[in-house]
Amino acid sequence: MYNDQRKSASIKNNKSFKKIISNLFLIIVSGLALYGYLENTPESTHANTEYSHAGEHSLLNAYENKQSNVQIGGAGKVVKVLPDDRKGSQHQKFILKVPTGQKLLIAHNIDLAAKIKALRKGDSVEFYGEYEWNSKGGIIHWTHHDPRGRHENGWLKHKGVTYQ
Repeated sequence: MYNDQRKSASIKNNKSFKKIISNLFLIIVSGLALYGYLENTPESTHANTEYSHAGEHSLLNAYENKQSNVQIGGAGKVVKVLPDDRKGSQHQKFILKVPTGQKLLIAHNIDLAAKIKALRKGDSVEFYGEYEWNSKGGIIHWTHHDPRGRHENGWLKHKGVTYQ
């Protein structure tokens, strides 16, 4: 009888252990799924927040010191979509407002990179390119790859799609 009780207790403990492992597995899988979702949501990522703050500081510093030819990354909201520049190298143009309040003209070469076709006022756009100072806030260009390999590649990111 004693062995039967031990067997019964062992089976119950084994079932409890399996249930704990099963629940732990579900928690881990759910956590990984949530992490993957958050990593693909630019506004929600801790890394992007740190990146944006560094970019904001660099942009403000470059503007205040009237610097140009500075590689800078950051993010902002589209405040105005401008007509494409069709003279010479074609550029998609729009104005971004970054969290510091600074406004930037983005001049994205659409002869070398795809155009953001669904760009609208209020959209969030991340960028990495070359900053050129002007009194209105500055211009970001070189937001594309360099086919000659002489300049650091830039990019734009809109709704999870990278344009370079």
